[in-house]
Amino acid sequence: PDLLPTCNGEIATMSFLQDVVDILLQYVVKSFDRSTKVIDFHYPNELLQEYNWELADQPQTLEEILLNCRTTLKYAIKTGHPRYFNQLSTGLDMVGLAADWLTSAANTNMFTYEIAPVFVLLEYVTLRKMREMVGWPGGCGDGIFSPGGAISNMYAMLIARFKMFPEVKEKGMAAIPRLVAFTSEHSHFSVKKGAAALGIGTDSVILIRCDERGKMIPSDLERRIVEAKQKGFVPFLVSATAGTTVYGAFDPLIAIADICKKYKVWMHVDGAWGGGLLMSRKHKWKLNGIERANSVTWNPHKMMGVPLQCSALLVREEGLMQSCNQMHASYLFQQDKHYDLSYDTGDKALQCGRHVDVFKLWLMWRAKGTTGFEAQIDKCLELAEYLYNKIKNREGYEMVFDGKPQHTNVCFWYIPPSLRGMEDSEERTSRLMKVAPVIKARMMEYGTTMVSYQPLGDKVNFFRMVISNPAATHQDIDFLIDEIERLGQDL
Repeated sequence: PDLLPTCNGEIATMSFLQDVVDILLQYVVKSFDRSTKVIDFHYPNELLQEYNWELADQPQTLEEILLNCRTTLKYAIKTGHPRYFNQLSTGLDMVGLAADWLTSAANTNMFTYEIAPVFVLLEYVTLRKMREMVGWPGGCGDGIFSPGGAISNMYAMLIARFKMFPEVKEKGMAAIPRLVAFTSEHSHFSVKKGAAALGIGTDSVILIRCDERGKMIPSDLERRIVEAKQKGFVPFLVSATAGTTVYGAFDPLIAIADICKKYKVWMHVDGAWGGGLLMSRKHKWKLNGIERANSVTWNPHKMMGVPLQCSALLVREEGLMQSCNQMHASYLFQQDKHYDLSYDTGDKALQCGRHVDVFKLWLMWRAKGTTGFEAQIDKCLELAEYLYNKIKNREGYEMVFDGKPQHTNVCFWYIPPSLRGMEDSEERTSRLMKVAPVIKARMMEYGTTMVSYQPLGDKVNFFRMVISNPAATHQDIDFLIDEIERLGQDL
């Protein structure tokens, strides 16, 4: 009750916000301190019982509110910690953080120039620059920031379907033939999720075989397209992956583009994870052919370290998004405004309310320049190669696939001493299956580091190391390996 907009609330407000900022600054400094834990792990029921989290009728004091802030951060995972390797989005960028604070204070919506003039212009400028980097002439086309790669991929599906059958917007799926989409067996689950949400159905997503490195096999794609057409289905989209979630594989985009052109199918590239490599002169060859795509998903909140969330869908054909999604709400998109209406971008989104995600990316890009992002990305890829070289011939390690990683994904099994002499057998496999989960649980209980694991196809649980945090160093990689060995020796 003492804070603004209360009469004479300025002093209390300044003091309260100063206290909050102090809590945040302490947390930021701790995030980069290697002597602090990545995580103070408690089981859910412990954490529920240890504090009173319930909502009450009566207000709490500001002291209690500040305590709530401290407690929340005490148990938060320090995703900026140099030894947090668990997700594709890691790190904590100071300029990005400042931009996020500013965005929250401005507290506006991305639908019209009327209420978000600078943000709308920055989205226009930034998306055009990203399309230029994809390789579309003059950065032509369209795009939007969405709540994440899964939604960006869903937009691509929606627009591809509309391009082929515009009547689907009014008449629905009953009015059009049975559609099928194609993506690799290693692609992100969001492709199927989008098909389910759009009424296309998960059975209509055909998974194409991958080679041993996790790249889509073009000849299998062509075979499956021909097969689908023979059955009377209509192929409407191929989603190629640039940087798969587990292996970090890049599908052969040029060969896929040739097939899409031949059969007149929309080519989408899911570069949520690998799109950032477009910033690097040394590594962008891995995305050769992306300029031939009809649409591209690119998540700056992954490899580029922009605070969550920041995901862009880029579309080569201008105007398509607008006609696909617009509903002409007259209370928002009045046609008789006194400025250029092309800046009222809200009607091309699926959302009405849309968070301002662009400012973090734009401000970071200003602060680093393209060369700063390039250096950051090159460093992460160099660290991944360092890890690969360190463990490929080390006793107790087996690589999941041969050859150096194309992205920062390094996939490996740790083989505890007790399994090292055993020949391949069902017993060895079932014991190996249990190794990574136990090491991971111990890591979290000690709070020293975090790295994810998963099975894939016929391969039992293995570690998937990913590096996207520019704060990580060679010593942190060494630490991770020592920690895996320390925690797995006795298994």
